[in-house]
Amino acid sequence: MRYLRARLDQPEWMRHPMQEFLASSEAMEREELLAWNLSRDDVQYALFFAVGDVEAYRERIDDVEAIRRYELTPVDEESFYVYVCQEYTESDVAFFGAFAELNLVVVPPLVYDGDGRGEVTVVGPSEALTELVVALRERAGVGVDVLELGRYDRRQGTAVGELTDRQYEAAEMATRLGYYDVPRSASLVDVAEELGVAEATASELLRRAESNLMGRLFGTEYGSSR
Repeated sequence: MRYLRARLDQPEWMRHPMQEFLASSEAMEREELLAWNLSRDDVQYALFFAVGDVEAYRERIDDVEAIRRYELTPVDEESFYVYVCQEYTESDVAFFGAFAELNLVVVPPLVYDGDGRGEVTVVGPSEALTELVVALRERAGVGVDVLELGRYDRRQGTAVGELTDRQYEAAEMATRLGYYDVPRSASLVDVAEELGVAEATASELLRRAESNLMGRLFGTEYGSSR
């Protein structure tokens, strides 16, 4: 199972009014789509977490025609939850339809930043993920910046996305054999034999995997190279 994490820049016609508000208002910092229910044909339900001025948000959402009802629940002075029921819009159908047609799963949250752009993580077959990027770019006119692409493993977070498939395989094998045990119960030769590669190749794969993971944990300024 593979995953894709990407930054999306939707064209103006596809942006929700509240997404535009997020991008244009200094009162808002970000908004996260935590969960949604698309089971009904007439309306959809969604739960958001927002960071910003709740009163400014309330004033704007009151004017959105597609929204039938909503509820704002403050968390603290700077954040709040938004429960909303709204009618489907042309932009909703075009955007979420691209994911549904390919039977892909969107892993929440879908995060919208202060520029109104979204960051999404999608899980599914590798071919379908590739098709999604093409569909969003060519059919929907969405700007897609691929941030991570790799084997999905939620236990290890997105740090795994910093590894190539071969680096992941080498690190996984080394861990399983005991190469990282203290004291070690497997040697580099053991890892290389299991991978079916030369010892120098196994060493290179592990060093790059370690470098990429450390760079992810402590910041890229400490250096990493794929």
